[in-house]
Amino acid sequence: MSLSQPGIGTSNYEVTNIEPPGFWVLVDDREYFIPFADYPVFKDAKISQLFHMVRLSPTQLHWPDLDADIEIEALKHPEQYPLIYCPPCQD
Repeated sequence: MSLSQPGIGTSNYEVTNIEPPGFWVLVDDREYFIPFADYPVFKDAKISQLFHMVRLSPTQLHWPDLDADIEIEALKHPEQYPLIYCPPCQD
């Protein structure tokens, strides 16, 4: 059995470019820059680890090799999601 028409692409997210200050991801036809200064978990990652990205849901990207997640809304509106590290409370 053969299909009369080729299928359409199913990937709606991918890493498109890596540069010294960060990397670009394409999500649903919109490209976002992820700076290493704001997301240091990616700074020393191997290229293969950066490209190994999965979409956990319509709103969340995940890098399993790095145990890192980013909400797409935080990429769309970074000013609304300040990146402030708060260490766990010590009792």
